Amino acid sequence: MSIASTSTEVATSSRLKSAGRSLFNGLVGLGVLLVLWWIGGYLIENNPNTTNFAGFGPVQTFKAFPRLIADGTIQRAVSSSAYRLGIALLIAIAAGIPIGILLGRSKTFRELSNAPFQLLRMISPLSWEPIAVIVFLTWNQAIIFLLAIAAVWPVAFATAAGLAKVDPAWFKVARNLGANPWHMLTQIILPAIAFDIMTGIRLALGVAWIVLVPAEFLGVTSGLGYSIADARETLSYDYLAAMVLVIGIFGYILDSAFSFSLRYLSWHRAG
Repeated sequence: MSIASTSTEVATSSRLKSAGRSLFNGLVGLGVLLVLWWIGGYLIENNPNTTNFAGFGPVQTFKAFPRLIADGTIQRAVSSSAYRLGIALLIAIAAGIPIGILLGRSKTFRELSNAPFQLLRMISPLSWEPIAVIVFLTWNQAIIFLLAIAAVWPVAFATAAGLAKVDPAWFKVARNLGANPWHMLTQIILPAIAFDIMTGIRLALGVAWIVLVPAEFLGVTSGLGYSIADARETLSYDYLAAMVLVIGIFGYILDSAFSFSLRYLSWHRAG
């Protein structure tokens, strides 16, 4: 057996062991969380002052899942929220990447826009809700605006930070070789900052996911936030806890998908 094949087998075995260890540790962490949840539910159920909230316990919550799936509550809520989140992220990406490129490439634009952008970035997205309701015709459009205004800043600033790390000599060489602005954008800028853009989108997704639920508390009759508000109003605490768990599960899946993409881009860039 050659030294190269032996080295490959050792590396593969090491990666498998690392992946197995990570999976085991993740399952243990979830197990600890479940135990703590069960203890909290047990204490709530057996306390006369809080027994009405026993539906928050894990047993009642997991029993609610088949009913919520059977009547389509989870599917409808996830579909409505995913639509709003997807449109908002597309808007944030379409606006954030050009803004970030301008911030990274133009010192004048960066100096002119730094103070206004930082001011707008520090305003809570939900603070725009009264204005959004007046400006937009429907609550659906208003919610998409709130999500987009929350998500655009991570994309823009991550793009600008990535572009700031690009060697200026690349642009000089490209210009000397006759590259036009389109070539500079597609052949140098975007490939060089793809990892940073994906990082910004991942951060934007997290921010928008957090804003999504409270934004859906008012005005609309669909979505994850509406489902939680409806369960609260009807005192269906098992449904409420189940929908909270759904939010966590789908948020984790989305974040993991972006994390995988980042690992791929990191490997591709290193290669």
